[in-house]
Amino acid sequence: MKEIIVLFYAFAKVGILGFGGGHSIIPLIQVEVVDNYKWLTIKEFTEALAMANSLPGPITTKMAVFTGYKTGGMAGVGASILGLILPSLILMLILSFFYMKYKDLPAVKGLLKGVRPVVIALLVLVAYNIFPSSINSWHTALIAVISFCLIAFLNIHPAVLIFGSEWLFIDRSSIEGVRCEICDMR
Repeated sequence: MKEIIVLFYAFAKVGILGFGGGHSIIPLIQVEVVDNYKWLTIKEFTEALAMANSLPGPITTKMAVFTGYKTGGMAGVGASILGLILPSLILMLILSFFYMKYKDLPAVKGLLKGVRPVVIALLVLVAYNIFPSSINSWHTALIAVISFCLIAFLNIHPAVLIFGSEWLFIDRSSIEGVRCEICDMR
């Protein structure tokens, strides 16, 4: 039971401190689940991040689900998700009221402008942290460069590249000899 409460607390911290959403929050999750509580190794974290990126939906909730399930089963999933979204829900309700009322004030515009560079720094930090476990050969470096170019310059959807890369790297030796029951049903 204590672990479930700690999961809630850890993800509530992420929910409170995570500005910018999505990938900018990944370093905060990493600090909690890898560094502070050691629920995941950096390798497990990187693999979970790769899986989460290959699925639709918000990255942070998928990371919360993975960590929560590994640490505390379904109760851990509930605690992690609730901890992650409850602070944001409450704060967004409050901030929405004040934003609608004061959005044209220079102080509010300045506040939002000041947060953006920090979000960029957090995104760069994510890349820096996962680089050693993700780009470990010339093959993976080449895939990263090609993927970047296809997304940035040709507007190829990232899901196409994720699924394509998964298909290229699947360990076919682990599925050799597995009978295709559908193929045999002629």
